[in-house]
Amino acid sequence: MTGWLRQTAGGLPTTFWYLWSATLINRVGNMTMLYLGVYLISIRGLEPSYAGLVIGLGGIGNALGTLAGGVIADRWGRRPAMLLPAVPAATAMLSLGLVDNKLAILGLSLLLGVFLGLARPAFGATMIDVVGDKDRIRALNLNYWAINLGGSVAALLAGWLARAEPTLLFAGNAFALLLSTAVVALKVPESRPAVPPTARGAQSVGLGVVFRDRIFLVFVGLTLVAWTMIETLEMLPVAMKEDGLDPTSFGTIISVNMIMIVAGQLFLPKLVSRFPRARVLAVSALFLGGGFGLVVFADSVWFYALTVAVWTFGEMLMVTTNSAVIAELSPADARGRYQGVASFGFTGATFLGPVGGGLVATHFGSAPLWIAVFGLGLFLALANLAAGPARARRTAIIRATHAVPAPEPAGKKEPVAA
Repeated sequence: MTGWLRQTAGGLPTTFWYLWSATLINRVGNMTMLYLGVYLISIRGLEPSYAGLVIGLGGIGNALGTLAGGVIADRWGRRPAMLLPAVPAATAMLSLGLVDNKLAILGLSLLLGVFLGLARPAFGATMIDVVGDKDRIRALNLNYWAINLGGSVAALLAGWLARAEPTLLFAGNAFALLLSTAVVALKVPESRPAVPPTARGAQSVGLGVVFRDRIFLVFVGLTLVAWTMIETLEMLPVAMKEDGLDPTSFGTIISVNMIMIVAGQLFLPKLVSRFPRARVLAVSALFLGGGFGLVVFADSVWFYALTVAVWTFGEMLMVTTNSAVIAELSPADARGRYQGVASFGFTGATFLGPVGGGLVATHFGSAPLWIAVFGLGLFLALANLAAGPARARRTAIIRATHAVPAPEPAGKKEPVAA
């Protein structure tokens, strides 16, 4: 066990562990987003369509914020992008739990999404800046594990606080946001690399350098497809209802996803590091498509839980590898912008998956939806295999032409998280 822990978490820079801690604090307090729909519909008595619009506007704001945040992170530095949005975001969070005006709620949701999105690219870029190439898969995987561990705790806290006093959801979320930002402010130094003037894109601070990178945009598009497949899970209650099952069992079924990630995510880096990135992504796509395709045959709660287990393994493989690929394809002088565009792709899936899945399920039935998702999995596997060689060549070029020294002294390391 000691050897495994050392291989999993040992030798990472101290700054990484402060970032990791900030992630965990932030996610433990991320109760508002988990319970916003329930809060608006069940507690405030608002229409489901209006609740969906509120959540959707938050997603749009988040997507726009990530694009702007990436530019800020590369132009003015990682710390300004991470620190400046914290107080406005906390203020919008608290206000969202206090106002009654429907128009104000819509506006606050949009603003909150923008402020939260502004910090995301800088946070990801900082983590890439401070962790060396050979350790990035481990580090990014540990951060994803912290996201899910914190989300598990947040789900428990959200249910308890919603019953005790719903406004505490927003107050607790705002406090966690400020606390995680304080950790960054006190312990995380500026990490934006000093890039040689000959490096590609060094003179540009706009998004054009990313949008001209066809290899990266293809990767973002494929990632968008993968996350869109995962987001169709919102339609599982529809299939369950058609099978005569209680849709409220959805919570039990989807808990399989979080349990698997928390229990097993830390074991994956050593496994996936043995294989080319394209092959791992192809296998993950097959598990994603196969898991959702099995829904066609599911007829019990336990069968549905099995389908979740299958596609969750695909998600775990994908996230472990995707984070590394984004880091590898991002030139040092444009990491913030590349992170922003990559995040934009993810947030787009939170809209496309439920909306597209809902349209297919409404007009054609749920079975054609799951067959279509299975087909997307096959397409995604083949597309990743086809795009793999070009990504590998680009990675080699970036490593050769954009190598910059890490900002933190090599000797300042810590074996495991405190």
